Amino acid sequence: MLLLDQQPVPIEAAAERQANPFHEFDTRCAWAAFAAANGLQRSDRAALVDRIDDGLHRIGRNGITATPFGRDEALSCHFGMSASGGVYVKDETGAVAGSQKVRHLASIMLHLLAAEVAGHRRSDEREPLAIASCGNAAVAAATLAAAVEWPIEVFVPTWMDDSFGAWLRELGAVVHRCPRLDDDPPGDPAMFRFREAVAGGAIPFTVQGPENSLCLDGGRTIGWEVAAACADRGIAVPDRAVVQVGGGAFAASLAAGLRGDGPVRLDPVQTAGCAPLAQAWQRVAPRLVGAASVPSDIAREWAEVMSPWPDPHSLADGLLDDETYDWVAVMDGQLAVAPAGRPIVVSEERIVEAHQLATDAGYRVSPTGAAGLAGLLADQDRQPTERVLLVMSGVSREPPGAPVR
Repeated sequence: MLLLDQQPVPIEAAAERQANPFHEFDTRCAWAAFAAANGLQRSDRAALVDRIDDGLHRIGRNGITATPFGRDEALSCHFGMSASGGVYVKDETGAVAGSQKVRHLASIMLHLLAAEVAGHRRSDEREPLAIASCGNAAVAAATLAAAVEWPIEVFVPTWMDDSFGAWLRELGAVVHRCPRLDDDPPGDPAMFRFREAVAGGAIPFTVQGPENSLCLDGGRTIGWEVAAACADRGIAVPDRAVVQVGGGAFAASLAAGLRGDGPVRLDPVQTAGCAPLAQAWQRVAPRLVGAASVPSDIAREWAEVMSPWPDPHSLADGLLDDETYDWVAVMDGQLAVAPAGRPIVVSEERIVEAHQLATDAGYRVSPTGAAGLAGLLADQDRQPTERVLLVMSGVSREPPGAPVR
């Protein structure tokens, strides 16, 4: 079990901010602390951030920048929010590769590049990166790898769309389809093959904290951006965040990024067709009464608490991780505020409704990326005076004007 242990510090208002969050929040990042400890000055670290951006521009992508955040009037009106309340949206659909995943992966890449500069690694002897994903994380990983010319292997399920695989290969990725083997235990075969590759020397370039905790480092930038925007506008951070959960690193990182400026209640959202976190929460909730974080004895009971979901299925296909790998960090986020946040499980009808509502509100978002909104639709306890944070993350891969499925 890998968790980042860093004291949260409030974010102060600033007259001017740098566009790239890895410039703006350099001194808060674990990768930068590693680099500094190995002799890299602020200018050296800035050069590494710029190197990634330059590589992204070279392959025809935008660089890493802060994404829009603000009160959405249409959604606030839809939910009958008062003037003091509202729905606040962080829109990640215009980010590199169309989601927040690049944030998680950039901190791993920056750590690797810093290790090369410090002399701990050789740039001419790079082991391949490895990731298990067939969605936004795979696109972000292959895009970043192409930007810095680092070989990458992507492990995917057998049902992956052929066109998606072709897209990854165009970015230079080696794609491995992973059928279930006779001796595989319950769980994701692509994750098993990924772990075998890592055991063989590949570098875990992934968005699961237990596989590489550095993904939780850069993931916090989304929370820091929200806190910075609120500080600059002279308003408090939202009261709670209703956030879609697959593997869990996103929700865990968002909660960690907001922790210094909260309290912000975290309500994770899963679909009825794949809800391992909600199932785990039911198992341990009686033992968490009064706790401010997950006790270590519960965290060690992975097999008893977090069991693989037997048949993951949903239109929100980016949430079909059969285990919520970062369940401890997500539950820590839930427990950071009293009363604790609780998982919200939504039906497929709510996923479809939320996707349409988000599209009508002007977001080019996928069903996965609108699942937090589905959670708010399903929540019977919402109050008109509360300020709720949603994150639209996962751009729709449909052509403009395509009907919602």
